Amino acid sequence: MKRWAIFFGLVILAIIVLADEGRLGFLQALYDFPYGDKAGHFILFGLLGLIVNLSVFEARPASDFKRLAVITSLILALLIGLEELSQIWFPKRTFDLLDLAASYLGVALFAWLAVRLKR
Repeated sequence: MKRWAIFFGLVILAIIVLADEGRLGFLQALYDFPYGDKAGHFILFGLLGLIVNLSVFEARPASDFKRLAVITSLILALLIGLEELSQIWFPKRTFDLLDLAASYLGVALFAWLAVRLKR
């Protein structure tokens, strides 16, 4: 699971770099749909949260999974918030609180799902 978490994190990092450069390619089509980019934030960061949480659970099998999910999700939320804030300095990007909210909602929901899956 750890390798999947690293792989998916790198995929998201690549998407962020491409977006910063204004070269999203076919992913730019998300912006053609109402709230498509919000759905993208929700799904991508939610899946990242799920995979990272399951990876952390695997590394700490005898732990309180709810507590681990909260800690892991808060760390992810901090990193996601910093990434969204960094968009202020890129001319082809815009800081958007709704994007941030969609990302946070995805992380929270998928963290809950990770805890449920671990039971």
